Amino acid sequence: ALMVANERDRPLADLKARWQRTVDEFLARLDGADFHRRVTWVAGELSVRTLVTTRLAETWIHTGDVADGLGIELQPTDRLEHVARLAWRTLPYAFSRAGRELSGPVAFDLRGPTGTEWRFMPDQPPRTTIGGDGAELCLVAARRVDPGQTSLTGDGPDAAAVLELVRTYA
Repeated sequence: ALMVANERDRPLADLKARWQRTVDEFLARLDGADFHRRVTWVAGELSVRTLVTTRLAETWIHTGDVADGLGIELQPTDRLEHVARLAWRTLPYAFSRAGRELSGPVAFDLRGPTGTEWRFMPDQPPRTTIGGDGAELCLVAARRVDPGQTSLTGDGPDAAAVLELVRTYA
């Protein structure tokens, strides 16, 4: 609240300039970064690549929150594939946070906004497959839409639990 109060009377141009500087500095630091290096984050260690993807997901989620508040409808793009892949890759983490276990590998067989196929397959044959609209899956993983309000489908022993527990954040 104090930060908001301190920023309230600043000119919008100053805020935009500071945001742009911050983005430029962040991108400059990423140039040449070792994306496989492990770093400590909120809930443990993760690769720089995964950390950057989580920040992308958070930016998308909160951009949507702001747009909703302003009555602006954002159109999903195929770049959401990164968010969907993050949700798939972090399923074991989501289950462990909930004190539950997957009974076997999970596949995502999704469709992007332009009709592209997003298939995330485990090394072994999947026991559970989640299918449908990739943007809807991203909204479910962001906890912005209840799975029952989507056209997502699930087949296999963990389908309901995957849709309940999938997430994009720690």
